[in-house]
Amino acid sequence: MRPVDPFPGLLHAFFYERLVEQRNVSPHTVKSYRDTWRLFLRFAALRHKKAVVALTLADLSANDVTAFLQHSEQERKVSIGTRNCRLAALRSFFSFVAEREPAAVAQCVDILHIPTKKSPTPAPQYLELREVEAILDQPDRNCVEGQRDHALLSFLYNTGARIQEALDVCPAAIRFDTPMCVRLFGKGRKERICPLWPQTIALLKALRKRQPCADDEHLFVNRYGAPLGASGVRFKLAQYVQAAARVVPSLASKKVSPHTFRHATAVHLVAAGVDVTVIRSWLGHAHLDTTNHYAQANLDTKREALQRLDPSSKIKQPPPWRRDASVLTWLDSL
Repeated sequence: MRPVDPFPGLLHAFFYERLVEQRNVSPHTVKSYRDTWRLFLRFAALRHKKAVVALTLADLSANDVTAFLQHSEQERKVSIGTRNCRLAALRSFFSFVAEREPAAVAQCVDILHIPTKKSPTPAPQYLELREVEAILDQPDRNCVEGQRDHALLSFLYNTGARIQEALDVCPAAIRFDTPMCVRLFGKGRKERICPLWPQTIALLKALRKRQPCADDEHLFVNRYGAPLGASGVRFKLAQYVQAAARVVPSLASKKVSPHTFRHATAVHLVAAGVDVTVIRSWLGHAHLDTTNHYAQANLDTKREALQRLDPSSKIKQPPPWRRDASVLTWLDSL
């Protein structure tokens, strides 16, 4: 009798036992790993000229993983960061397999030794205040969708929230009276409190009044009442940026996404002199180094620092009495 390949059972156990039961990862992590495996299995099936259901554990070698990563970068045009995320999802599975299937340890070790790819760390692209204002002016607030978009973009700029953090917000997470704030749940299910401006609270109240929802329902929804998706926000934002570029031409050369508002919030807080430890808490960064990255991005801050260090400004001038020729002449006459 032909032995049953362990791969299907291992993949099922990896998602339900390792990720959900043992590690209790967030739904976003499960979806990210799921998407990686969807892409990898389709790629491996084409590479081995098999149906996905016919793939075995032995078919998934280090060469297949390496070829998949190259395909992702060259054909699908993903970033190095995305490539490394895909690799992390595959490594996690094969680390799990090495514990369950001793006979496959050598195969797993080869995959676990595939290195992550280093990439240059560019300065975060952010929006100037006038650019933020130009984008916020674009939604038509006479209609529900425009009012929703204006409130959402204002919320993103106020809080520096990641897009999914903002879309997951329910009225129950918002304190509408003093002190006004919102409870956000970020990566790794980390919770943080962000202050809200009175203007932002007014926008959220007006939106809820026009589009009522229960305390435990999503605040930002589409025309059908379903939770708004990140892809829909990106699509609408691209339209607003294109329109705003006619008013502020500098926007035409910038690639603006919902995450760009997060960068703008961080850089503007740095420029305002807010302590980086406060900004770290505001944005929910795990490490202070991530926050310090924004301190290097603001050109105005750099310009002010350069002026303070300008050698010409450090030349000590003689005291006024030494610069006054009439005083010196008078002293000489004594």
